[in-house]
Amino acid sequence: MKIDVIVIGKSKGALLSASEEYTKMISKYADILVSEIKEERIPAKASDAQIEAVLDKEAEAILKRIGERDYVYALSPAGHGLDSVTFSADLRNAFDVGQSKVVFVVGSSYGLGKEVYKRANFNLSFGKMTFPHQLFRVMLLEQIFRAFKIANNETYHK
Repeated sequence: MKIDVIVIGKSKGALLSASEEYTKMISKYADILVSEIKEERIPAKASDAQIEAVLDKEAEAILKRIGERDYVYALSPAGHGLDSVTFSADLRNAFDVGQSKVVFVVGSSYGLGKEVYKRANFNLSFGKMTFPHQLFRVMLLEQIFRAFKIANNETYHK
């Protein structure tokens, strides 16, 4: 089993340490790679067209890292919310359908380009709230780790 987590932007400090710790714990269940893509600069008062152009540029870089047989989760506030047990079953199913690997894509504060959402097999939401992408990365990795613990009937705190 292989997992790629593609994120826009860098993480640092305590949140980077937390991400690395969860990545290490997940590696007991699957090969995992977290890769960062440089966040493009967007002017403070950017027009919708400027934002879309930046998202399209980031989408190009993201899509280069996704294979045609990969199962892709695009993270989006507009996606579908799942509880942890359902997410665990969905992730297990993503591996079972014979895909090459499972890819999670986390965008910038403006989200992801349209082409990434089109390519995604599933648009996943952690709710309508906005989270800093550095913190969200930790939250996503924790849920992936929890999904493996659930799938393997192992105890894990609630």
